[in-house]
Amino acid sequence: MADALKERFFAAYRAMVTARFLEEKIAGLYHAGKVVGGVYSGKGQEAFSAALGVCLRPGEDVFAPLIRDQAGRVAFGEDPVDFTRTYLGSVEGPMRGRDGNIHRGRPDKGMPAMISHLGAMIGVVNGTLFAKRLKGTLGDSVGATAIGDGGTSTGAFHEALNLASVEKLPLVISVANNQFAYSTPNDRQFACEHIADRAVSYGIPAHKVDGTDLLACLDTYDKAVSAARAGGGPQLIAGTLLRLCGHGEHDDASYVPADAPHRIDCIEVAEDTFVKNAWATEAEITEVRAACAETVRVALATALNDPKPNPANETWQTTASGF
Repeated sequence: MADALKERFFAAYRAMVTARFLEEKIAGLYHAGKVVGGVYSGKGQEAFSAALGVCLRPGEDVFAPLIRDQAGRVAFGEDPVDFTRTYLGSVEGPMRGRDGNIHRGRPDKGMPAMISHLGAMIGVVNGTLFAKRLKGTLGDSVGATAIGDGGTSTGAFHEALNLASVEKLPLVISVANNQFAYSTPNDRQFACEHIADRAVSYGIPAHKVDGTDLLACLDTYDKAVSAARAGGGPQLIAGTLLRLCGHGEHDDASYVPADAPHRIDCIEVAEDTFVKNAWATEAEITEVRAACAETVRVALATALNDPKPNPANETWQTTASGF
């Protein structure tokens, strides 16, 4: 059991570091004018995201990650080159350079392309699970998606949550409580004591966790995913954290007080956990970081050398045939 936990911890940590490096590189290209569209990083949220990704089964479960879930994507098995190709508009990417830089996915691998981060993907995962149930192919699969605290105030979130509860779908909803919906603090978003309380009225079990503590996140997600897989219906996990960057690269987050709680780097917490549990030495951690950096370097170089979309070579039309 201890070895399995250590292995899962390592997998999540690698995903966290890879995601951090990927987002730092793409942020630099954004500021250099090389990226079309916005860049929205998940700095400080990697532990909460990666823990969910490693608790799912690629090829069997469904995962609909959002704009700040790069760590979860890597942990679930997304090739980092999908990230770089999409942001740089490569014709070789999953969206073939036809869509915005955050709307990528691999539906054939259980990862639907993101429509919106404001509640829409919960309904998509619900529909996927319900369709599998009708086809008799659901088995013990689960579906998972993520949302921020601000997204829990949208109608789509509540409608989908209600449906999942009524149908007892094996849905896992990850709520990253960043304390600010863009610039709106929690106390101006909801009146309940804790964001997890929003699940109670729907009859959905809610789990609370420190979103900066990878070990705690792994334990909490493992329990929630196992409960959903065993027929326990939807599960909501609320992680408390603070994103260590603005809403996007265009935002300096000046509205966040300097003494805001949970201003903690989850990667540093994970590295401290390695040392505390004698799972890795400082030298071994450095080796892992170097390997992640090399993965990112190759992914970026690949995308930069890819051809850009050429409308003259496209085989699709924007209007129906005959017009």
